[in-house]
Amino acid sequence: MEAAPRTWPRRLHSLSGVVPVGAFLAFHLYTNSAALRGADAYNEAARRLQQFPLAIVFEILVIALPLFFHGVYGLFLAATEPPGGAGATLRRRALAVAQRVTGVVLFAFVLFHLWTARLVQIRDHGDLDLFRLMQAALASPWIRAFYVVGILSAAFHLAAGLWSFSRTWGLAESPRAQGAVAVAATAVFLALSAIGMRSLWAFRL
Repeated sequence: MEAAPRTWPRRLHSLSGVVPVGAFLAFHLYTNSAALRGADAYNEAARRLQQFPLAIVFEILVIALPLFFHGVYGLFLAATEPPGGAGATLRRRALAVAQRVTGVVLFAFVLFHLWTARLVQIRDHGDLDLFRLMQAALASPWIRAFYVVGILSAAFHLAAGLWSFSRTWGLAESPRAQGAVAVAATAVFLALSAIGMRSLWAFRL
């Protein structure tokens, strides 16, 4: 199997998808699972995060900028390079296509989620009843379906990203190592999907 390209832009793109973007995704889904304990628990969890010292600076430097770089550069790669790279196997191309499709879906989903859940009434965002806000939005079957697709796309994109990260950084060269990464990536996909779907169900009316 041909090794994945290891130029520094590709390495940084792969790294940013795991740390900090992937780590933030896992943390964000875990935090949202507070909705399973009710509206008060969810709103309190959101307020604690917003009261974190230098929260805005952290959001911009550690989350927004890496996310912007990963998303925009990922779209550039999708538009300019063949899926999986030259000489890739059919399985590798299929995985790369799925990763690109979920990446495009995620780009749209993240913008929508930011606009409706984070940037809404930003000056008094900390005083909002975010649980009821999300509950009202998810009452629409179209928005709920978009969230289902978005969460599953996020979980798959990160899981596939762990696989490509291991190859881009030369961490899984042997078939045995690649098999171990595939098992771990599948576990990540199933765990994050389960957490996300359970949290989404908590907002039902």
